Amino acid sequence: MAILFPFRAWRYNPAAVRLDEVVTQPYDKISPAMQQAYYQSSPYNMVRILLGLPELFDAERGESVYSRAARDFNAWREQGVLIQEKAPCLFAYAQTFKVPGALPGSEVVKERRGFIALGKLHDYADRVVFRHEQTLSKPKSDRLNLLKATRAHFGQIFMLYSDPAGSVEKILYDGNGVPDTQITDEYGVNHRLWRISDAATIRLLTTAMRDKKLIIADGHHRYETALAYAKEHASQQTAAHPAKAETSVNSLPAPPYPEAAVMMTFVNMDSDGLVILPTHRVVHGLASFEPAAFIKSAQQYFTVETLAEANAAAYLNTLQEQTDTAFVVVTPPGSWLLRAKSDAMAKALAEVPERQRPLDLTQLHAVVLDKLLGLDAEKVREQSNLRYLRDAAEAVEQVRRGEADVAFLTRPVSMEQLKEVAFAGEVMPQKSTDFYPKLLSGLTVYALD
Repeated sequence: MAILFPFRAWRYNPAAVRLDEVVTQPYDKISPAMQQAYYQSSPYNMVRILLGLPELFDAERGESVYSRAARDFNAWREQGVLIQEKAPCLFAYAQTFKVPGALPGSEVVKERRGFIALGKLHDYADRVVFRHEQTLSKPKSDRLNLLKATRAHFGQIFMLYSDPAGSVEKILYDGNGVPDTQITDEYGVNHRLWRISDAATIRLLTTAMRDKKLIIADGHHRYETALAYAKEHASQQTAAHPAKAETSVNSLPAPPYPEAAVMMTFVNMDSDGLVILPTHRVVHGLASFEPAAFIKSAQQYFTVETLAEANAAAYLNTLQEQTDTAFVVVTPPGSWLLRAKSDAMAKALAEVPERQRPLDLTQLHAVVLDKLLGLDAEKVREQSNLRYLRDAAEAVEQVRRGEADVAFLTRPVSMEQLKEVAFAGEVMPQKSTDFYPKLLSGLTVYALD
């Protein structure tokens, strides 16, 4: 069962900073250009903690991006740039946005509603929290270094729960009035937060969530990092951090020790506000890559259709017209549509769980990347020759600029596919989903000390 806790969040002080100058997209969505822009927007921008820039002579000075992050976080609290809530609370969190990819004049506006709270960390074996995709080595090492240095969580793990009747949202949003925080980000997404400190409402909400199972939508790396850190500290439950997990009439639930929970945003997977975008693959730096030879070898597993040179939007439209597994291959001399041959694919994926065999990304990773290009699971985990891009146009342009050998344009995974795989205890390839929009980092902070 999902166990939730209110918390005394640290938040930016509106008397000290403008919120739109200090919050950021999640760390893994911050490009070098965005990083520079965030740095320039404010000396208190959250990027300085989440994704700091290295400086000259760091090694000689015994400094690092992590030590600077810890120093900045402590200084901002001392200076009143960040201030702490006086009482434990939760936060209703709504995002209104245009769905990307629509043609001009046909935009669709949606609202995604959720709430921010602490969630107890569980091993996947407990079957309370479910993952849906593999993780990568480097991001987990990086996030663990930051967590150890700062002892704080600055962004939320994006969690999905099932509630077809929408009962949790009714507790949160019926009559909640004017938001106490409102901001529009660089993608035009409007973010709104309402503080919920009423003890009766908090108890009602945490009770309503107790029978829920959770799927990680975004934040697998940070979740696994927080879980590993919690296990390191599990034996350190001393008088300084007495167990407080049980509720009583006059108290609110609290984690048994600070590291046992992490900040999460919970969203109903049955709501209309969930949007999943595709994440395209770009392969670069191969020792040798001959497009003609690659296509010839691909014909063992796929029917191959030559496509006229076009822009990314045209390629994606072609993909959307397909009813079976398919993806578009873009190389410098030409582009192709690949559609799986069912018999050949069944043999190639004989060791893959049956429910995953029809998935575009399963076939792309297991057959194309591994068998045809020699990028095995270890190379994919280390990202030595692979980049992941939301922007199909950028993926195509990297190939045409000579910065990549080949790009693979894909379709998004559906919510039904994700649920089926996750609740079966299985995982899809890394970066299988891209939920839009992202949860802003810096809206709330959970400090362990």
